[in-house]
Amino acid sequence: MSDGLLVALGFLSRIPVPAGVFARPGAQARSLPWYPLVGLIIGTLLGVLAWVLQESPPLLGAALLVGAWAWLSGGLHLDGLADTADAWVGGMGDRERTLAIMKDPRSGPAGVVALALVLLLKFAALASLSAPALVPLLLAPLLGRAALTAAFLSTPYVRAQGMGTALAGASRWACVLAVLISLALTVIGGRRACWALLAVAVVFWLWRHACLARLGGMTGDTCGALAEWVEVTVLVVMAL
Repeated sequence: MSDGLLVALGFLSRIPVPAGVFARPGAQARSLPWYPLVGLIIGTLLGVLAWVLQESPPLLGAALLVGAWAWLSGGLHLDGLADTADAWVGGMGDRERTLAIMKDPRSGPAGVVALALVLLLKFAALASLSAPALVPLLLAPLLGRAALTAAFLSTPYVRAQGMGTALAGASRWACVLAVLISLALTVIGGRRACWALLAVAVVFWLWRHACLARLGGMTGDTCGALAEWVEVTVLVVMAL
């Protein structure tokens, strides 16, 4: 198995991988094109759980799926969402203040509200979808991670010593191919999936515009927020 895929699995999920792969030269950069596949793997695991839970009460099944989702991803992107929300509100339009707040491990009111809103929307959307909702559960994590790959292709990374600096050397062609495959898989998902993809494109454009305007680029935290917003967008649009 590619060391890039192993690094992507280890970083983006709780799926165990050999610790030594993270020390291999260039492995972090080689992991970026594999991000969408990790999303698809997470979606597949969630789909299996949804199939097992399809006869359970809808609210209980949705709650268990949201909990499993957060556990599988290690809460990585939820943490980025909370930090971004706190920084965007507390930064008051100032770049350096915004970046400084993002580095604070504590969560403020804006971060707590953002987390609650995202989890509530995921829960409500899953409870509204017809069980076992396999297509939305596959596409939401897939597009959430494909958006990260697209972000590194199109948006500057502003932290000189951040976690994303190691991804700068990723193969652009491999990343483009990974994103295109993700888009093709989404289109195969049908009309509702295509509407969700259109909504995701709007979310991505708004996120990129906001990051460039406030920070001149992106950080790991804003990428985490992007992944969560994309996942919520897919679920809500497909539920509607």
